[in-house]
Amino acid sequence: MEDTENKVSTKFIRRPDLTPSIRLLIAFTALQARENKTWGVITGLARTYAVSRTFVYLLATSLAVTSERVFGPSLSPMVNCDIRQSYRYMLSFRLEGRCSIGAISTMMKRFGVKRSSVGTISQSVHALGGCLPSTLSWGGESVKLVVFLSDELFAKSRPILVTVDPHSSALLRVELSDTRNIDDWKRHWECLRDNGIQAVYLVSDEGAALTGAQKEALADVVWQPDTYHAIAHRLGKYVNLLEHAAETAGRKVAERWNTLDSARSEAVMDTRIAQYENACRDAARKSDRAKDFSYLYHCLVDELRLFDTHGELRDRQVAEGNLETALDVLDTLGVESITKTVSKVRRIVPQLLAYFEVAAEIVPELERQVGASVRESFPFLCLAWQWRKSLLKAKHVDARHECAAREQEMLDIAAIPLTEDPDALCALIEQVYGTLDEIVQSSSLVECLNSIIRPYVNTTRNHVTQEMLNLIMLYHNHRRYTAGKRKGHTPMELFTGKPQKHDWIELLFEEVEKTQPDFFAASQ
Repeated sequence: MEDTENKVSTKFIRRPDLTPSIRLLIAFTALQARENKTWGVITGLARTYAVSRTFVYLLATSLAVTSERVFGPSLSPMVNCDIRQSYRYMLSFRLEGRCSIGAISTMMKRFGVKRSSVGTISQSVHALGGCLPSTLSWGGESVKLVVFLSDELFAKSRPILVTVDPHSSALLRVELSDTRNIDDWKRHWECLRDNGIQAVYLVSDEGAALTGAQKEALADVVWQPDTYHAIAHRLGKYVNLLEHAAETAGRKVAERWNTLDSARSEAVMDTRIAQYENACRDAARKSDRAKDFSYLYHCLVDELRLFDTHGELRDRQVAEGNLETALDVLDTLGVESITKTVSKVRRIVPQLLAYFEVAAEIVPELERQVGASVRESFPFLCLAWQWRKSLLKAKHVDARHECAAREQEMLDIAAIPLTEDPDALCALIEQVYGTLDEIVQSSSLVECLNSIIRPYVNTTRNHVTQEMLNLIMLYHNHRRYTAGKRKGHTPMELFTGKPQKHDWIELLFEEVEKTQPDFFAASQ
C-alpha cells in the first residue's frame, strides 16, 4: 500500500541517464534548429531521448538566456549600467528628494535597486562628493568679473563659508571651515581668484571677519553692506513690537472702563477714574509712538530705492541726508533699545548706499543702449523693475498683490509707444531688467540658499561634510529652475551664457570620471 502511495505522489523523476552533457546537446540542437527554422528536429529529439517536446523547449530557452548573459555584447557595460543606475537613485533621492540616508535605503530596497544598504549609500555619496570641487572654475582665457555675495551658514557650531553670484544664483564656493576669521575669508576669495573669478564689488553683512577680510583682500573693491541686515533686520522687528504694545494698552483702557460701574464709594470711583485716565494717556502715547515709528521705518526703507516716482535715478547724497534725518527723529521716541539700534545703523550709513554709485554708471549707459526711440518708456521700465524687486521681497499677500499691480501698471504705460511691436517690448523689458539686476544691494539670495542647504544639514543631524557640500553645489548649479524669474534656466547657463544639454546627474558622472576614470568600475 505504501509503495503504491509513493508511486502516485511522485510526479517527476530526474532521469540519471540524461546527463548534463546530454541535456546540453539537446538544448544546443533545439536552439540551433529554432534559429535556423528547421522543422521536425524538436520532435526527433523528443522521440530519441523519450522526453516531452515541452522539456526540449525548456532546455533550449534556458541555454538561450544563459548564452545572452555570458556571451552578450559586453559584461562590463551591463554591470556598469547597473552601478550607475544605483547611483542615480541615490543622488535623486538625496538631492532632489532631500531624503535621509535611512529613507533612501528603504526606498531603494522597495524598488529592488542594488547597493541599498545604509552603509553602502553613505560611503557612495561620500565618495562621489570627494571627486567634486568645492570651487567653481571659470576655465576661460579671460577673468570672470562678478559681484560677490558672501555670508556664513552654520552646521551646529561649524561655519560654512558661501559666496554666490547674484545674477545667475550660481554657487561660486562652498567651504566647510573650522573657524570664520579674517584669514579664512581671505583664503576663500583667493581660491576664487585662482580659479579665474574676481569680484566687481562685495555684498555682505557687517560681520567683523567679513569686513576685516574685505579691507585686506579686496581693498580695491567697493564693499556694499547688506541693506536688509542694516535696516530691516535691525529695525523691522520694532514695528510689530510697538504695535503689540499699543494694542495691549488699548485693551487695558477697556478693562479700566469696565471697572467703573462696579465702584460703590466716591473714593473708589475717583481712584478708578484716575486709573482709566492714566490708561488712556498711556494708550495714546504708545499708539502715537507705534504710528510714528512705522512711518519713519518705512521712510528709511523708501530711501533705499534707486528711482523716484518719475523713474529718475535718485541722488545718493539726498538719500543719505534723508536717512540721517529719519534716524535723528527715531532717537526722539525715547525707547532705549531703539536708540541703541539707531546708533548701529547710523555708523553704517556712509557705506550703505554704495550701490547708488554702481547705478550711476549702469543706468545712463543702459538708457543710451535702448536708444532715443524708446526713451519715453525707459523711466517706466525702471519703475516696473523697482516694483518687481519689492514684489520679490514682500512677505504678505496684500503687499505682493499691490507690488504686482504697480509693476503691471508701469509696464502698460511703457508699452504705449511700442504697441505695434510687442516683440520689441519683450526684448526691451528683458534687457532693462537683466541689466538693472546687476545692481545688488542685499545678500538676501544667500539667505535663500540657506533655505536650500539647510534641509540637507538637518537630515544629517548637522553632521555635514565637505563632500556633501560639493554635491549640493554641483546639483544647485546645474539643476533647472521650474519657477521664478530664472524659470527654464540653470544657474550655470546664466553664469556662462552657454546652454546646458545634459541632466545634472550625467554632468556629475562626467566630473567624477575626470577625477577618477575607474570610479564606477571599482564600485562593482
